[in-house]
Amino acid sequence: MNKKLFFWSLTSALAGFLFGFDTVVISGAEKTIQTLWSLGAGMHGVAMAAALYGTVLGSLLGGWPTDRFGRRATLLWIGILYLVSAVWSGLATDVYSFIAARLIGGVGIGISTVAAPLYISEISPAKFRGRLAGMFQFNIVFGILVAFASNALLSGIGANAWRWMLGVAAIPSLLYTVFCFGLPESPRWLLVKKNDREKGAAVLRLIEPQASAAEIEKRVDEIVSASSEQSSGGKFWTRQLRAPILLAFLIAFFNQLSGINAILYFAPRIFELTGLGEKAALLQSVGIGVTNLIFTFVGLWLIDRLGRRTLLFIGSFGYIFSLGLVAWAFFTEHFAIVPACIFAFIAAHAVGQGAVIWVFISEIFPNRHRAEGQTLGCFTHWVFAALLTTFFPSIVTAFAPGYVFAFFCGMMVLQLFWVKFFVPETKGVPLEEMQKRLGGE
Repeated sequence: MNKKLFFWSLTSALAGFLFGFDTVVISGAEKTIQTLWSLGAGMHGVAMAAALYGTVLGSLLGGWPTDRFGRRATLLWIGILYLVSAVWSGLATDVYSFIAARLIGGVGIGISTVAAPLYISEISPAKFRGRLAGMFQFNIVFGILVAFASNALLSGIGANAWRWMLGVAAIPSLLYTVFCFGLPESPRWLLVKKNDREKGAAVLRLIEPQASAAEIEKRVDEIVSASSEQSSGGKFWTRQLRAPILLAFLIAFFNQLSGINAILYFAPRIFELTGLGEKAALLQSVGIGVTNLIFTFVGLWLIDRLGRRTLLFIGSFGYIFSLGLVAWAFFTEHFAIVPACIFAFIAAHAVGQGAVIWVFISEIFPNRHRAEGQTLGCFTHWVFAALLTTFFPSIVTAFAPGYVFAFFCGMMVLQLFWVKFFVPETKGVPLEEMQKRLGGE
């Protein structure tokens, strides 16, 4: 693999590290913040969820700067948003300025889920595209673990430990922003949006230095031809694009209806429902983070070998098996198996949906509509994440846990049928060829 290509992909994927870090780092500061500013339950909830609201907004708007100003410029501004958010959060003097700071970071997260996988997909050769774009998900998981570790290391440094927990994110944010200056622009954006054949061809030569001049010109012609107004259409919401639109919506829908965010965010609560003490429940939650990291790495290793569709099959069976057993355990009070089943669920997610979702969405839309398609998938993902996270505590109070996990299991049965009958394989398929297969021309 071209070393420059790997470095560019890794730099872009570092937006995912900042995403994971920023999302979880608040867990070490939330109790202190509530006490410091004497927050009631309602305002405390708003403050803690501010980044999530920003994420929904950023995912909705992310396609516009990505198409208007370019993939590289958008990635650079994501770093600036993260940097401002980290410094401001650490220095916040009241809850309102804190909410504003966290909202800015959330907007950066939302835009990053649009721009980063899309950029990597557009610069990657087909045979490496899965593992390179999948690095975004790996960095999210890695960022989550580093945030937990950072919080633990900083927790004992005094009354202002919470400020350092949040402010330390400025260091990786600054590094990421500096690295972004070394990124080339996406050749497909240069060719399709800027109509700059010379610069587009130049970037393709950097990506594939072993290719001859004739091969580069052929690739340029293929991209331009596939992306012409006549072949890909001028509007997004058309019957012509119904297949990729449905695929993007449903993969994001099923991703959240597996219950993944509920289980990640409320793992200690779930383990306590089985009779574990608070301390034991927290320790089990650390195991979730480690399991997620290990099996995300496995998913990245397999994604270009077995393919996206195959990993979704594996994940679906793993979901059904693990969630079904958790539901059975709560109905029959065989609580001892719940932690192991939750770990199996996390492993199934990491290998399946976790590894595939960002890669798959970035592959199925025509060049001209890729940013809009990525926006649709990301917005769907974050809306359902927000809804599930908001209502899960009420749901497990109103219904027995067994019914809740049985519902998640049933949704994964539906996902299995969807993968079987409707999901195409994108492994090793050039983006322009994928456009033809899904009828986007």
